Amino acid sequence: MSLKLPNVIGHRGAASYAPENTLEGIHTAADMGVKWVELDVKLTKDDVPILFHDDELDRTTNGSGKVAETKYEDIQQLETGSWFGESFTGIKVPTLEEAIEVLIDRDLGLNLEIKPCAGRETETAEAALDILSQYWDERSNLLISSFQHGCLEVSLDIAQDWARGLLIGGEEIPEHFLDIADHLDVKTVNVSTSLANHEIVLEIIEKELTPLIYTVNDPIQAREYQSMGVKTLFSDEPDILLEHMLSVH
Repeated sequence: MSLKLPNVIGHRGAASYAPENTLEGIHTAADMGVKWVELDVKLTKDDVPILFHDDELDRTTNGSGKVAETKYEDIQQLETGSWFGESFTGIKVPTLEEAIEVLIDRDLGLNLEIKPCAGRETETAEAALDILSQYWDERSNLLISSFQHGCLEVSLDIAQDWARGLLIGGEEIPEHFLDIADHLDVKTVNVSTSLANHEIVLEIIEKELTPLIYTVNDPIQAREYQSMGVKTLFSDEPDILLEHMLSVH
């Protein structure tokens, strides 16, 4: 099974142009000609997988408190657009199921980041993968990624034929990250721009893994990564990168 990765993946939809992790963001990316998007999934208190990044509701909704302590019916009452811009006022936090329907309708590939609240790694991965398994038939345009090794272990266990990606960020590269990648049988290593240098990229490629870099919005930086051998970048401004990057397959 080979992944058909594009040159540019829309980060959280198209995060510079529409509220992140929303159906509107997915449509915005698709309208720009983006082929894949990256989205975050976590669980409500009553175990409904929703598109959401933060542990708390405050930044991107008119609610407050922890996602893990809020039932889906209460999250449904919130809006997640006005923080971003007036024209988006009133839009809702989507379920993973709703998002998948739009992705399939718009013929988009998906990098789903499993982003569990602390202590909910196993159930978040299981719930998200269960929903995906009901809808997603194509294997070449789906990547399951996470910072949490437990989530990737669940994916390896119950959805082995879906490609996995190990996420790396923070202050420094983990010393044995390639051993971890091998243990989790990942196809990609997704590295933040703060850590991704030529040496790291080369190490990943030499292990016959695919380096993906996040989050790149500057065309000059994008070309620099391309010159290192990186073929796929995450971007909040995917239209800018699509216009300026060399087409690499």
